[in-house]
Amino acid sequence: MKSSRTLGLLMIAPAAIMIVLFFLLPVVLTAVFSMTNMTTATGISGGVYQIAPNSLITLKSSMPDIAAEISEPRYAIDEAGLKAVEGLGLAPDIAAELRAKHAGEVFPTRRDAERMIKNLAERPSTRDVKQISEQFNRSVVNTRFDSREQLFSSLDTLGLKLTPEQKETVATATYTGWTWTTDNFARIATSPDMARVLFNTALYVALVLALFNVGYALLLAIWTHYMPPTPASIFRGIWLLPRITPVVIYVMLWKWLAWDTGFISVLMGKLGYAPKNYLLDTAYHAWLFVVLINGFIGASMGMLVFSSAMKAIPKSQFHASEVDGASRWQQIRYIILPQMRWPILFVTCYQTLSLLASFNEILLATNGGPGNATEVWALAAYHTALRNYAGNLEYGLGAAMALVLVVIGVALSLVYLRVFNHGTLVAKPLIED
Repeated sequence: MKSSRTLGLLMIAPAAIMIVLFFLLPVVLTAVFSMTNMTTATGISGGVYQIAPNSLITLKSSMPDIAAEISEPRYAIDEAGLKAVEGLGLAPDIAAELRAKHAGEVFPTRRDAERMIKNLAERPSTRDVKQISEQFNRSVVNTRFDSREQLFSSLDTLGLKLTPEQKETVATATYTGWTWTTDNFARIATSPDMARVLFNTALYVALVLALFNVGYALLLAIWTHYMPPTPASIFRGIWLLPRITPVVIYVMLWKWLAWDTGFISVLMGKLGYAPKNYLLDTAYHAWLFVVLINGFIGASMGMLVFSSAMKAIPKSQFHASEVDGASRWQQIRYIILPQMRWPILFVTCYQTLSLLASFNEILLATNGGPGNATEVWALAAYHTALRNYAGNLEYGLGAAMALVLVVIGVALSLVYLRVFNHGTLVAKPLIED
């Protein structure tokens, strides 16, 4: 018994590893990334502290006086500057006097530093004063610091004394790496653009699912069920073409149909209409093609599932109904549909999750256009995290959007199980009681 159990565990181990690596781990990593502010600017590793122009703009909104002081250069009489003055070839007493009387002093402006230099015993010329002052020009703008301690040590050296609260604000504004945050979900909840994308997604899933993936697929399965075997097989094979055709070629065929030089424009030109791109000229036309492009692919899978399920219905039930004088519609209503709950539940759940996550066809056909009219959630997450026009890819926000999609998919699956009364579907047959 123990050896059989061990053998069973060994047999199932590869499948368990595949599930962990290719399903659970990506979901976990998505959840982890969604709690960060990772972008192209921050990178995916640790960052540094840098007072860049954009961080100064951020500081000006909260601490304008401190931001102004940080942005202006200061003149610090330090050892590095003194050695540079010695290398200028001027009178040697100048560097010695600066070291003896003014080492460690910080002057807020160049004028103050030059006034001090002019008052030296050697009284350098105006040209030498400017040359000497330049050796003590110190600024932290665009300087990279590996730690907070280095940043604030440099600010202290320049005479910028900050309170703990001010240091925290400066550190937050100047840190170039990623941090843990929940702001991504706040942006999703409050952004009107996200609300529009969510509406587009709901519309897209509802239309394609109801009209094609379930509705038309069931209709095709019923049609072929009552056809002779050979024509039915040929008909099903034709409907499989959209699914087995490479998606790029499939979408290109639709584009050829809708482009301003395509079949529709040529046909409408015969009637006196000017050629135009029917795929992108209006949001209505774009949605029409998006639904059709994805619908024909989804209908083929549902047709196969439903057709297989109908073949499993005992033929004696159809023969008995014909003897009782039942019509085709009555057979469909009282024999086929009641026994299709399991297949319909499966197709509905599977196709809903597929439609929520898929965006290849929309990306190739409209890329979310015109004007983001056909931008669905999965495509928006792709644009946000991996490809957008702004150039700053927001990995954290894109991961948060993907995680929301996972939650929506799980929630809809539970709703479907409730609507189809899953408990009765898995209950033991009464004949076994």
